[in-house]
Amino acid sequence: MDWLREHPEVKTIRVAAADLNGVARGKRIPARFADKLLTEGTKFPYSVLNMDIWGEDVEDSPLVFKAGDPDGLLMPTERGFMPMPWLDAPTGLLPLWMFHPDGRPYDGDPRQALARVVERYEAAGLTAVVATELEFFLIDDSQGQLRVPPSPRSGKRRTGAETLSLRALDAFDRFFTALYDACEAMDIPADTAISEAAPGQFELNLMHQPDPLKAADDAWLFKQLVKGLARRFGFAGSFMAKPYELFNGSGMHMHFSVLDRNGDNVFDDGTDRGSDILRHAVAGCLDAMPGSTLLFAPHENSYDRLVPNAHAPTGIGWAYENRTSAIRIPSSGPKARRIEHRTPGGDVNPYLTVAAILGAALNGIEDKAECPPPITGNAYDQGLAQLPADWGAAIDAFEHSPQTRRIFPAHLIENLVMTKRQELHYMAELSDEETVELYLDTV
Repeated sequence: MDWLREHPEVKTIRVAAADLNGVARGKRIPARFADKLLTEGTKFPYSVLNMDIWGEDVEDSPLVFKAGDPDGLLMPTERGFMPMPWLDAPTGLLPLWMFHPDGRPYDGDPRQALARVVERYEAAGLTAVVATELEFFLIDDSQGQLRVPPSPRSGKRRTGAETLSLRALDAFDRFFTALYDACEAMDIPADTAISEAAPGQFELNLMHQPDPLKAADDAWLFKQLVKGLARRFGFAGSFMAKPYELFNGSGMHMHFSVLDRNGDNVFDDGTDRGSDILRHAVAGCLDAMPGSTLLFAPHENSYDRLVPNAHAPTGIGWAYENRTSAIRIPSSGPKARRIEHRTPGGDVNPYLTVAAILGAALNGIEDKAECPPPITGNAYDQGLAQLPADWGAAIDAFEHSPQTRRIFPAHLIENLVMTKRQELHYMAELSDEETVELYLDTV
């Protein structure tokens, strides 16, 4: 309540939780009822966290008619209130997660799934340190055809990629200045921004956190912020994996290291090679990658990004300082020895993605799994085992993966498979234009 007392101009609040697609589901409530929210929470049907991408019930879901569509209990996360700088009226946002009425965590909540993985690390005396790099597009969709928006400064449209171009960043200086200010207000640790490899594409890094839940919160909130703030500037901010057929898509690369009880990085052995534990974690990630692909590429459009020679991995392999590989070990000082997972797209649910990667790494550490030799050169030419090539294959792999079942509760797996099979069925009825319209703002 301290935040609300410091901001008496806030008259309404939003309460929201992430569904399985990462879409914010919630309510608008007058701020004068905030005390009750903090102490008693609020209620949504369990099925609300299991909607398809259109916001429709999943047919034959056991959460709906069979069970009578009962309510779960939504309680505030540790995050507390924060502003929503993309709205016109001063507004507070209170992030929530779902429990059963008796206080047990609800297994169908993606944030609760990540909390389970964090608890596994804690039980092993380990702490995961997580950072994300989020790529996104700024897009003018006002005329039907997608184009780079005109610069708010010059009125001109950027037509080339201009990778790491200051001119391209400065063309949208007003937007990025507002974005950094909003991140500061929302306690999102925004770091470096760059112009990326496709027209209108940018990347912004979020600083590492020794709290995976905070890191996933940051990514989820950042996506909402970019999409909302961009509309205030008259264009779309989109994390759609591949909005343009002829240009590269957007990823959400995740970096992580692991600390022991003394705060020492267990991936470091004083050499550039890294420790045996690092390689066990890599092996776990590689082993789980086929079954996890649905979480890294959760939508039909996601698979347009995962094609050879497009700066997105297609083969299951790892390497030192090699951006063509799915798993990269960046060059770094000993304290920063870490793993970069380059498979996830920008359209992911951050909670499920972080849970999948950290859970897979811990599987490998627990099993002392051995990984294959690192590759050298172009990963696309190595004859590696491949990720599932399409959405349907990824759904099947996720459903039947033993590695996935070590990470996620059976209830979440069942719900997500039903959701994705429904989406797969109905996506066949959509034109390319309707697909873009669906995903551009949603994911």
